[in-house]
Amino acid sequence: MLARAVACVTVRESPIVPSRILAETKIPDATPGVIATYSLSDEQALLAKLRYNRLVDIFTGLTCYSLQSHLRTTLRDGSQVETDEIYIGLDKRGVHYVLPVQAKGGRGRIGVVQIEQDFELCALKFPQLICRAIAAQFMGENLISLFELEQTLEGIKVSSEKHYRLVKPNELSPQELQSYTVRPS
Repeated sequence: MLARAVACVTVRESPIVPSRILAETKIPDATPGVIATYSLSDEQALLAKLRYNRLVDIFTGLTCYSLQSHLRTTLRDGSQVETDEIYIGLDKRGVHYVLPVQAKGGRGRIGVVQIEQDFELCALKFPQLICRAIAAQFMGENLISLFELEQTLEGIKVSSEKHYRLVKPNELSPQELQSYTVRPS
């Protein structure tokens, strides 16, 4: 009988998961009816809802434009990566940003390694732009969590998280709108 050598490798398994106690913000759903009728609960449906409802703009406070879906590239180490969507954003001063978005529908989990790769992709392809990495996940029907992530000395960290519920316009009361005016940003 032959003995096999087994190497142990440490893998960073740190999924980014939505908080279950974070307050929701209702957003009137601007998804076209025909898209809503046929969309699934997968990554592509989530990306469509982000686009049609301008959730990346709302979340970041930037004016954002979808540049490309599923950008595939080779990193400096030769590995192939794919970012679900790339947005270019502008702030009120005219500063330009690149926003890589990782999206997970259904039971998918956003991993730290994907975010690290997004930062590296942006440094390689868009070195002149400020990178703001975004992750999105369906939490339930029409409930979307968005995260902004940053690189720190300890690794990738969540710097902001918000939950948006897409609703029919008549499902957003004047009282709810008023309550949003006193919420911290």
